[in-house]
Amino acid sequence: MIHFEPDATREINFDGLVGPTHNYSGLAHGNIASASHRGLVSNPREAALQGLAKMKALHDAGFAQGVLPPQPRPAIEMLDRLGFTGTPSQKLAAAWAADPAIVRAISSAAAMWTANAATITPSPDAADGRVHFTAANLQSSFHRAIEAPTTAAALGAIFADESCFVHHQALPATPAFSDEGAANHTRLCSTYDAPGVHLFVYGREGLDRGHAKPTGSKRFTARQTLEASQAVARQHGLKAVQCVFARQSATAIDAGVFHNDVIAVGNGPVLLYHETAFADEDTVLAELREKMGARGARLIPVRVASEAVSLADAVATYLFNSQLLTRADGSMVVIVPAECERNPAVAAELGRIVADPANPIAEYRAYDVKQSMDNGGGPACLRLRVVLTAAERAAMNPGVLFDDALHDKLGAWVERHYRDRLAVDDLADPALIDETQTALDELTRLLKLGSIYAFQSAG
Repeated sequence: MIHFEPDATREINFDGLVGPTHNYSGLAHGNIASASHRGLVSNPREAALQGLAKMKALHDAGFAQGVLPPQPRPAIEMLDRLGFTGTPSQKLAAAWAADPAIVRAISSAAAMWTANAATITPSPDAADGRVHFTAANLQSSFHRAIEAPTTAAALGAIFADESCFVHHQALPATPAFSDEGAANHTRLCSTYDAPGVHLFVYGREGLDRGHAKPTGSKRFTARQTLEASQAVARQHGLKAVQCVFARQSATAIDAGVFHNDVIAVGNGPVLLYHETAFADEDTVLAELREKMGARGARLIPVRVASEAVSLADAVATYLFNSQLLTRADGSMVVIVPAECERNPAVAAELGRIVADPANPIAEYRAYDVKQSMDNGGGPACLRLRVVLTAAERAAMNPGVLFDDALHDKLGAWVERHYRDRLAVDDLADPALIDETQTALDELTRLLKLGSIYAFQSAG
């Protein structure tokens, strides 16, 4: 096990607990894995336990780990807004009869991919010395756009001390300000406690400025807008010298790179990326070098060429949807999905990367998160990164910090409440309403979060 000084500024990875309605409805446009597994039978229990196993392994290796709770699904309160009436069971039945697509959307467990939950600026970069949070509006898809209020409530309950934490409103839920959270944001720095540079990656411009826009992606719609990234930076008080706004490659988007974290991952001074990640690779690297240099840091780019790993293989294995973590000695380990080891080209490239003395990546470890992978999310999708000082860690709700005792409690909780089989048609089962609400009500007590869910207040 590695050890960090107790007063050190550290990054905590908050993994999303997979929800009881984890299913393969194939709702995510542009997500090839999600679409290709549409209609298959899922195993929510196995999915949740796979996520817990990854958390446990990283905790055992000495990395700080937290958990974020699932969203209540099916989202019955959304059916009220859509004109369905009666008891919860009656509303669910009426919605299924009217259009099963509505029920599939309000039953999505996609909030498990907490990289989309919010964008975060740590206190070393903020003018007021506090940690800033903006919950993502996720307006590009209905099944995710309904997450923001509960996400904000959960983050507010975990990071409640106003002397340390600031929570901003989600951006207006319009196409012009489409915000997908930290999946399109990377903070690069020399060390976690040092000033950083924020790389915001966008796929399109959202506002009409009266001039022709690049045609961009043709197969899939780009989700993140430049305007959303700029607005989040303003909310957090970031200055131009602290930010780089980079356009995502349209080629990558059309190949299934719906978020930047499917094609690039950064940590500390390292940016591990595929050569097709950005529309203008040279300009992005030059800006990062300049702005990081001004803050006393040196960019370490680790470029993966198409000749080594094709764009198709990068998307199929989620090589870049990995966690890049700093160990106590300053070296790094990259946490990849097990699919990477089964692809000869990707496995060979990982071997080359960890053997190269020009970068601090010294090891890779592969983990089985197949239930998540089949629905379009790898290790990086499952976690939200939060850099905190010792004082900020002391000010947060400790009930969500992962340890052996919490692992055992959560494992037993999953075994009690989760099904081991869920077909898409099972989403019409009204028993899921009580099953999920009972489970989440117990979970909020276990994590000491209070009543963060609408059904708890209504009850």
